[in-house]
Amino acid sequence: MGSYFDGSQSGPLGGNPSMSGRGPGAAGGSPGFMGLQTSSFTDFLAAHSPGLLPGRVGRSGGDAGISPAVRDLPHATTIVAAVCDGGVVLAGDRRATIGNMIAKRDVEKVFRSDEFSGMGYAGTGSLGIEFTRLFQLELEHYEKMEGRSLSLEGKANRLASMVRGNLGAAMQGLVVVPLFVGYDEDAGQGRIFSYDVAGGPYEEQRFYSIGSGSLFARGALKKLYADGMSADDVVLACVQALYDAADDDSATGGPDLTRRIFPVIATITADGFSKLTEAESERISDQVVRERMSLPDGPAAPLRNGG
Repeated sequence: MGSYFDGSQSGPLGGNPSMSGRGPGAAGGSPGFMGLQTSSFTDFLAAHSPGLLPGRVGRSGGDAGISPAVRDLPHATTIVAAVCDGGVVLAGDRRATIGNMIAKRDVEKVFRSDEFSGMGYAGTGSLGIEFTRLFQLELEHYEKMEGRSLSLEGKANRLASMVRGNLGAAMQGLVVVPLFVGYDEDAGQGRIFSYDVAGGPYEEQRFYSIGSGSLFARGALKKLYADGMSADDVVLACVQALYDAADDDSATGGPDLTRRIFPVIATITADGFSKLTEAESERISDQVVRERMSLPDGPAAPLRNGG
C-alpha cells in the first residue's frame, strides 16, 4: 500500500485490481475486524461503517436538483497558500455564508494534517471539517500500520482519492475542495496541491488560492509575490491577498478589528507545522489595515525593477 500512496504504482483510475486495499478473500464476504490488509483508514471505515464517511448520506437520491436544505448549509471561503524560503505559508479568512447571508464570522478553515503538512478547505463547511478530521486520522493510521510516514506526494494522492469518493455528494451540491500544502523533506522545500471535485491533484507553483475570492486573492499575489521571500514577507503578502479578496467578494471576510477576528495563518518548514498565535495574526492584520487607510487599493508592484 505504501507504494500506491507514494505514487510509484497506478492510482484508483489505473484499473489495477491489486490496489483495491482488500486482502485475500475480502471480496467474498464481510471481513473480520482486522481482515482488511490495508494501511488506509478510509478503506477500513468503508468496510465497517460506511455511513461515517463524508458525503455518504443521501448519495443515492434521484433528485438532480439541489434541495433548499443543501443550499442553506454554511459554505466557507477563501484559502491562500504561497511558497516561502524554506517552506510554505497557508492562510484563510474566517467567514462562512449561506447564500448572501453571513452564517458565521469566526470559522477556522486552516488545519494541521500532520507534522509537515496542512490543509484548508472551501465549500460545504460540515463536509470540510469531516474531511479534515478523516485525513488527519488517515495519516496517523498509515504511520502506525507502516511504521513510517507517507511522502508528501503520497499524502496528496491519498487526499485526492478521498475527494473523488465525495463526487456523488458533490453532484448534489455538497461540494468541498481542499488546498493541501506541506514541506517536502526530501526536496527541502514547500509544495502546494490543489484539487477539483473529481479528485486531482494538481501541483501548483509559487502560490495558489481557492474559494469564491480566489481570483482576487491570486491577482493580488501576482503583484506582491516574489521568489525567495522570507516566511514573514509571505505571511504579509497572504494577508494582503485576503484583504483584496474581501474587498471584492462578499463571501470572504477581511480582518474584523471591532470583533478582533483575524485570518488563520500557518507556516510549514523543516521545523514542522506552526500556526501563528492570535496576537501575531492581529499584529499583521493591524499593519495591513493601517496601510490601507492611506492606500485603499493596497501596495503597487513596480513596473521596472531598480528603476
